[in-house]
Amino acid sequence: MSDHIRVHRLAVFARHGVLPEEAVTGQRFFISFDAEVDTRAAGASDDLTKSVSYADMADVAVGIATTRRFNLLEALAEAIATEILGRFPLVEAITVRVDKPSAPVPHVLDNVSVEITRGRADG
Repeated sequence: MSDHIRVHRLAVFARHGVLPEEAVTGQRFFISFDAEVDTRAAGASDDLTKSVSYADMADVAVGIATTRRFNLLEALAEAIATEILGRFPLVEAITVRVDKPSAPVPHVLDNVSVEITRGRADG
């Protein structure tokens, strides 16, 4: 499919991470996603009900990231992908990226991230 609805670098403050201090102090994360959606009917009709609201998908991502705690970025990304696929039947596949710019790594770095892609065929 060639149609995509994307949200790039949605900022959230959350408490994810393996280290105990990450649960206490928290930090900023950025969530991006790319949903594969056939938008032809929405484009032809100018009708949102024939597409998927990026605001609603963003609400799902923020809700998961700010109300649940995960040790791994992989688990956070998986939860977001699973929920979006479950709630929005027009989404055929989704790529979710979680960036952690303040990861507790003893090196100078700009960012660490995890990116996953899930689709309906993945079961």
